[in-house]
Amino acid sequence: MGLYFYIVFNFVYYINVGLSLTHRLRNALHHSVDRVNFFKHANRSHGQTKASMQTNGATYYMKYSIGTPPFEVVGYADTGSDLIWTQCQPCIRCYKQNTPIFDPRKSKSYHTLPCNSSFCSSKNVESPRCSPRGTCQYYYDYFDHSHTAGNLATETITIGDGNENPITSKIVFGCAHDSAGTFPPVGKLSYCLAPNVGNNTSKIVLGEDAVVSGAEVVRTPLATNSFVYRITLEALSVGDQKRIEFEKQEDVTEGNVRIDSGTTFTFLPPALYNGLVSALDKTIRHPKVADPHGVLKHCYEIGEPDKIVFPFITAHFKGGDVKLKAINTFYWVADHVVCLSMLPGEEGFFGNIAQLNFWVGYDLQAGTVSFKPADCSL
Repeated sequence: MGLYFYIVFNFVYYINVGLSLTHRLRNALHHSVDRVNFFKHANRSHGQTKASMQTNGATYYMKYSIGTPPFEVVGYADTGSDLIWTQCQPCIRCYKQNTPIFDPRKSKSYHTLPCNSSFCSSKNVESPRCSPRGTCQYYYDYFDHSHTAGNLATETITIGDGNENPITSKIVFGCAHDSAGTFPPVGKLSYCLAPNVGNNTSKIVLGEDAVVSGAEVVRTPLATNSFVYRITLEALSVGDQKRIEFEKQEDVTEGNVRIDSGTTFTFLPPALYNGLVSALDKTIRHPKVADPHGVLKHCYEIGEPDKIVFPFITAHFKGGDVKLKAINTFYWVADHVVCLSMLPGEEGFFGNIAQLNFWVGYDLQAGTVSFKPADCSL
């Protein structure tokens, strides 16, 4: 079985830019916690392909096209799942979406998979089923109690901006009639997540040109199977203070942190989290207050926000150290209140706030994840 990378583009159905900060924070927290709880319990393409990604402050989205002729879809970019899907006509039961729903009957390149297809197995799909007509079907339950069910099929997908060498390839994907996709597996991928400021867009690169290189690159081994992407966190440190170690050395297990662009916040084992906030309190000499939105757990009241200098937090990964800036570790929840954007959790997650303004590169052939500081808004 080869080394492949799966990106999932779950269709966007919960964006609401009119929500207040409180609601956005709570939604981000609930989404992150749901993902943590959930994870608890085609041919390779070469060359350079870029696609712009946008954010609502908690998750990242991008456009791609499916079918012949191409049908544009907005997707949720998530490296923590194994299935791409989109809703399809005829829709037996579908959630409301603001854009047209893909109709496979109008695509010349759409073909359902037969039950005897090599892809129609539990090695590739969570719960494959065979319909009375002999076509392969799937059913997925998600962390937020939603589900998607439909036909597995082959189809043509196009990724990339107009002048950015778009790539077209045949894929196996899920076409949901009761709510549905799979993206072509690629050996190399990198992305640069931009902060949610102004009209910033993020970038994703697929193929041979996705390798992150340069003097500032930090590489850490990737512990992976076909669908799960993990790295090994050995310790943390605040500024120049001594390392904050795990409570027990046996807790420093291979792949103890899941790197996930679909989870907003970073989750740390409780003992490591407690050591981190204790070290921060020694450096940040400001009153501790509660998050007025009731979401984040460790917050400070800052009288003069323009003058505060936050200490950097270093994540000591196996093989290299990643220095996180304030944008990666603190979140302003009010004019004078800032909170640590990390939370205690039973399973470790390295969320997308921690990945802001880094080129993050996955090379499954080399078995590494790379981090390089960058201005992702450029």
